[in-house]
Amino acid sequence: MRKISWLARWTAHAQTPDASPTRFGGAPQPCVFAQASPVSTASKEVAASKTETGENFPVASHLIAPQHRGTVLAFYKFARAADDIADSPTLPADEKLARLDLFEETLLGRSDAIASALPLRATLAETGLTPRHALDLLVAFRMDATKLRYETFDELLHYCRYSAAPVGRFVLAAHGEAETTWPANDALCAALQIINHLQDCGKDFREIDRVYIPLDALARHGLTVEALGEARASVPLRIVLRDLALKNAALVTHGSELSPQVKDWRLCLETAIIARLAQKLNGWLITRDPLSETVHLSKTGALFQAVLGLGAGIGGRFGRAAPVRHTSGLA
Repeated sequence: MRKISWLARWTAHAQTPDASPTRFGGAPQPCVFAQASPVSTASKEVAASKTETGENFPVASHLIAPQHRGTVLAFYKFARAADDIADSPTLPADEKLARLDLFEETLLGRSDAIASALPLRATLAETGLTPRHALDLLVAFRMDATKLRYETFDELLHYCRYSAAPVGRFVLAAHGEAETTWPANDALCAALQIINHLQDCGKDFREIDRVYIPLDALARHGLTVEALGEARASVPLRIVLRDLALKNAALVTHGSELSPQVKDWRLCLETAIIARLAQKLNGWLITRDPLSETVHLSKTGALFQAVLGLGAGIGGRFGRAAPVRHTSGLA
């Protein structure tokens, strides 16, 4: 569930006002707000695998304005349920694809088979928002259902274009932000995704045989994916992971430009905090071994970085700069 574990950086704070928050945990990514409700097999869904207390960070942030929380929550529920299908350890690939097709059919009004897609469909009809971002996410979920390896960094960025960027784009659209924010958004979301891939590279390989570390990078150092199954990274593997984090630093830097471009005050601060967390975590991944060392923030550490991000957001708000043109490979 690599996409949804960091998805909360954008969406976890959109919990409805009467919902109770989950607790902080020790992992790096701010959490998701709630578990998708279990449904019958007749609806072609699987129950969400994470409980409310199983997520890593609290979900009751008030940074996202109340009028947008229901919209973002509907998007999250859709993504949560679809992600659980894509990552199911028991469903065969063809069954995953068939069920994901039903998500699309329900979202577009051609079926009512998927209960967790109905709130988003209603929200899109009410707000006039496009289904494009949810449909883009389904592209990534279909990739997860059938693709276990990535040959190059560019191929990984292509995956992030569909697994990560649509989340931020949807939140920005829900707030009425301009599409000119998309380049910085896409960079930040991809950076968060790659951070999560690095943090969980060993777990992903051991538990679901999925490897996001580019194979050509491993091969250049005489490694195969089996190196990710060790308790501690070898020197060549540390070089591979460090180099990937160094590449990711450019995306983090570009993504840090998003906050000053966001007009909504609350979302401006939210994105500044997210960017600060990304900077800290990616910095750790440059210097630490994710197989054997801590690469997740504690509750106290996360709060400290959030305060720093809040300060940066306030400072950037009063020193708003013109957007800088970048090429990140995510178009």
